[in-house]
Amino acid sequence: MPHANAADLKIDSAMTLNQVKVGCDVQIRILSGPGCDRLRDMGFCEELQLRKLTSGRNMICSICGTRLAISKELAEQVLVSPVK
Repeated sequence: MPHANAADLKIDSAMTLNQVKVGCDVQIRILSGPGCDRLRDMGFCEELQLRKLTSGRNMICSICGTRLAISKELAEQVLVSPVK
């Protein structure tokens, strides 16, 4: 799927964090995969809002006022939707 702006998505649609453009605010919907426990330990949990700050080999997200870096592999396990 090509990169999409959060504003271009329908409220009930979801995409992985890798697919979100830098600078978009999104809400975590589902954590799905083998790294879910690790993500939750880092502060990623369902219904929480975050902003994607950078993209690349590792991406940086702002979540609850803290910047966290995660790998592309972990970002694939984070399903997000646009902020309501």
